Amino acid sequence: MLKSVVRVVGAAVRISSATTSTARALPLSCPTLCAPSSATTRPFTRSLWMLNSKGASSDYRPKLFSSKAMNPLVSCGCGALHTEGDKAFGAFLSDEIKEEAKIQKSKTLPKMSGGWELEMNGTEAKLSRNVAGEKITVTFNVNNSIPPNFEEEAADQGQQKSAAPEEEEDIVSTPNFVVEVTKQAAKHSLVFDCHFPEDEMSHGEGEEESDIFAIREVSFQPEGDTDWKETSYTLSTDSLDWALYDHLMDFLADRGIDNTFADELMELSTAAEHQEYIKFLEDLQGFVKCN
Repeated sequence: MLKSVVRVVGAAVRISSATTSTARALPLSCPTLCAPSSATTRPFTRSLWMLNSKGASSDYRPKLFSSKAMNPLVSCGCGALHTEGDKAFGAFLSDEIKEEAKIQKSKTLPKMSGGWELEMNGTEAKLSRNVAGEKITVTFNVNNSIPPNFEEEAADQGQQKSAAPEEEEDIVSTPNFVVEVTKQAAKHSLVFDCHFPEDEMSHGEGEEESDIFAIREVSFQPEGDTDWKETSYTLSTDSLDWALYDHLMDFLADRGIDNTFADELMELSTAAEHQEYIKFLEDLQGFVKCN
């Protein structure tokens, strides 16, 4: 009988001790389950907490194991993430597209004189014509064709702004272009790699007019090949005799590749580049807004 009483008292003591230890253990684990304190934690910028937050000034605190923690701030049914930043980005793009549409001269590309036929493939343009049994093609790409305006930046840094604001210069696309001349009986095409030198883009009054484009390299390439074969000899014009260079320029001019052509090519490239830029902005807006 005495042994039974001892067992009962011992069990009661063990139960009481376990309850006390459990009660003491709860405060230690409480910070793990409670909302984070602003005084002891860093802001959860761009973290899982912010994905479920309603703003920095809100009293709302996200739940650690909430099933809705990964839901976007704005839902359109596509299942993608949408934030307030995306909304502001979309509004900015909408205004930018309207402004670019205002300064767009025409929605159609200008035509080249001289009977050139134009083919567009995204940002790549191809001009072609036939002259007395020769096929002449000119290809260029409007990507990276807008030269940086370093002179304007230097002027802004070295001079004070005048009282009357000056009109902004038009953006002009000056792409590198490749001229390919193919004869019917020849197995190879004579290919010219041309560009627009920055120092030849403008001329002052009284200055003699010079070529606004220049030949960088000349090579024979297999007809129809789009890639420039490095195994074919390439003539660089950097150290070329000027008499030979002049004959090469005359060769192009006899086939319609002259200053008039170069001016029209810049006009065409500028219009095409602007079209692609507006289209890119529209695609970017649709991607951000998920339309």
